[in-house]
Amino acid sequence: MTTTMTSVINRIVSTAPSGGTISFARLDGTETIGLPELYERAGRLAGHLRDRGVGPGDRIGILAANSLEWVLLDLAALRLKAQTAGFEPGKFDPADDLAGRYGLTMLFTDRPTDTHRSMPMSEVRALSEPAVRPDEAAAPAPLTWAPRDVTTIKFTSGSTGTPKGLGATAGSIDSSLAAVQEIFGHVPGDDLFVFLPLSLLQQRYWVYSALAHGHDVTISTYEAAFAALRRVKPTVVMGVPAFYETAKRQVESRVRRSGGTATAGDAARHLFGDRIRYLWTGSAPADAAMLRFFTDAGLPIYEGYGLNETCIVAKNHPGATREGSVGRVLPGKQVLLDEDGVVSVRSEHPVGYGYTYAKPGDSERVFDSDGTVRTGDLGYIDDDGFLFIRGRADDVIVLDNGKKIIVRPLEEHMRTSPAIAECVLFCPTQTDLVAVVSPAALPADPDAVLAQLALTNAAFGRDEQISRVVIADEPFSIGNDLLTSQYKPKRPRILAAYRTSLHDSKAGIHAP
Repeated sequence: MTTTMTSVINRIVSTAPSGGTISFARLDGTETIGLPELYERAGRLAGHLRDRGVGPGDRIGILAANSLEWVLLDLAALRLKAQTAGFEPGKFDPADDLAGRYGLTMLFTDRPTDTHRSMPMSEVRALSEPAVRPDEAAAPAPLTWAPRDVTTIKFTSGSTGTPKGLGATAGSIDSSLAAVQEIFGHVPGDDLFVFLPLSLLQQRYWVYSALAHGHDVTISTYEAAFAALRRVKPTVVMGVPAFYETAKRQVESRVRRSGGTATAGDAARHLFGDRIRYLWTGSAPADAAMLRFFTDAGLPIYEGYGLNETCIVAKNHPGATREGSVGRVLPGKQVLLDEDGVVSVRSEHPVGYGYTYAKPGDSERVFDSDGTVRTGDLGYIDDDGFLFIRGRADDVIVLDNGKKIIVRPLEEHMRTSPAIAECVLFCPTQTDLVAVVSPAALPADPDAVLAQLALTNAAFGRDEQISRVVIADEPFSIGNDLLTSQYKPKRPRILAAYRTSLHDSKAGIHAP
C-alpha cells in the first residue's frame, strides 16, 4: 500500500504559484485575483498573525461564510504551521466558551460577537494588503509539515448531538490530493467550482490543488451556485447528490418549456456552462438515474466514497467507471470487509487516530490503534476491484420474523420519483415498513407519491413491502435541522419529528 508522493502542503507553503486564478462568485458579482497575488497576501497576513502571537501549534478558529478572507486565513495558518478550526455557521455560535472549549488563540468571525479573543473577518483583507513599510509584517520563513502533523480540526456533519472534532494530518491531505490528481489530471485552463462551506476540509482541497497545479478555482455558496455557474463556466463542479438532483429537475423543466426544441444536453449546458469536463459527487449516496441522466446529457458525473475520518477512499473516474459502484479504491487506501460486509478503511497516511473532541468511547468505537476506521457501512468489492456500498449497518431493520432489511435500495427506488426529494424508512412496530418522504416541491403531490409506492413495492420482495408513506409537512432542509451540512437526512431528527404519524397506523398514504 506504500506510495511515493511529494507533499502538496509543503509545496504551497514554500513556493509561489506561477499562474492560475481564484474567484469568489456571489449573487451580486464575481471577484477574481491571481494565485500569485493570493500567495503574497497570505504571506503578509501570516506575518501580522505572527506579530500578534500566533505560531506553530497554535490554533485559530474561523466561523464565517465562504470568502477570500476565509481562504487567506487558512493559507496564512499553513504558512505559520498553526492549526485552523473551521466552524460551520449555524452549527456554532461565536461565544466566549467556543474559544476556550477548542483551545483557540484567536477566533475570526463575520458574526456579531463581543468575545475578547475574536477579530472580525472584515479586518483580514486589510492585513493582507501591501505593507506601508517594507519591514512591516514580513512573510514568515517557510516551515515544513511532517505527515503526522495536524493542519486543521474538522468537525463531523453529525446527524444528532454535538459535532465530533477530528485533527486532520498533512499526510492524509497530501495522499488524497495526489491520488485525485493522478486520475483526473487537473491542469491550467481547468476551473474547479466549489460551493459547500470551507469549514468542510475537502472543499479547501481544491484551493490547495490550484496553488500546486496552476489551474483556476471558483468559490461560491450553495445559495449563489446556480446563478454563478452560468457566469463562471467552470470545467469541474464539486457537488453533493442533492445539488445535482435539483439541477436535474431544472434541466428537465427547461426541456419541457422548450416544447421539445431543446435537448437535455442543451439545457444542462445552459445551466452549467459549455466548458464542463466532468461533475464530481460524493458525501451521500447518489441515485443511479441521476448519474445516468447527466452522463447521457454529455456531462459525465463520477461518484466516490469517503468519510471525514478517512478522506477520499474510492472514486469512479474516466476509464474506470462502474454503475452502482463508488469506484475503485485509491492508492494509499485499503478496504477491509468483515464477515457481515461491514467496511473498514486502512490508510497509509491516516486522517487521525481518534477524535480530538468527542464523548468518551467514541474514538474507540471507530478507530483502531493504527488509524484504521470502522465506517459502519455495508459493502462489497467486485471481481474488478470496484467498491459497492449497500447502506449503513445501523440502518438495517430487523423484522419480527428475523428478516434483515437493508433500507438504502428501497429508499433510492422511492427517490426515483420526481415528486420525492428524500425518503427515510422506519419500522415502528417491527412488523411493517413506513416511509417518511420529503416532497420535491410544495404543495406535495400525493398521487405521484402513491404511484411510486406501488412501483417500489412491485420491485421488491414480500418482506420489503412499504405499508404506507408519511409525507413531510415541509421539505427536509438544513434550516429545519432535518439535513446535515452535506445534505444527508438526519434519521434521528426525522424520527423524532414524525414519531406520532409513524406510530399511527391510520396516518399517511397506504399502499394499494
